[in-house]
Amino acid sequence: MRIGLYPGTFDPVTLGHLDIIGRACAMVDRLVIGVAINRDKGPLFSLEERVDMIQTACAGLQKHGTEIVVHPFENLLIDAARDVGASLIVRGLRAVSDFEYEYQMVGMNRALDDSVETVFLMADAQHQAIASKLVKEIARLNGDVSKFVTPPVRAALQQKFR
Repeated sequence: MRIGLYPGTFDPVTLGHLDIIGRACAMVDRLVIGVAINRDKGPLFSLEERVDMIQTACAGLQKHGTEIVVHPFENLLIDAARDVGASLIVRGLRAVSDFEYEYQMVGMNRALDDSVETVFLMADAQHQAIASKLVKEIARLNGDVSKFVTPPVRAALQQKFR
């Protein structure tokens, strides 16, 4: 069984994330969506809220017969990959600026465990500009985020910024 890990903070999960998840399903039998417990980023949503949003968003996304599992983690990415049995880490790229950081991360992960491969998926053109940080800013200023997130995530953002 080929297991992939798609890690992120997902604060909140966007249509760009869901695009990457859907396409990653074609590569693996099980896709583990690793929700990072990154206290340094100071997430808007709690871990439980982020996990719930991803589970809800992925409920109808069973593509290619791939099992989708949501798994919180707080350790090194490479250790999280080992914990879930992943041989593949999936990373989404929006722009060239994302690549430099990701390139360094791959190098470090390979130095820690060269048996785990990393693949990059470019976000679909219609989703390349979507960033969770910008979505939160738009929502905070009462802007319409319906082009960027699912209806339940939009409602959760509206609730947070009331």
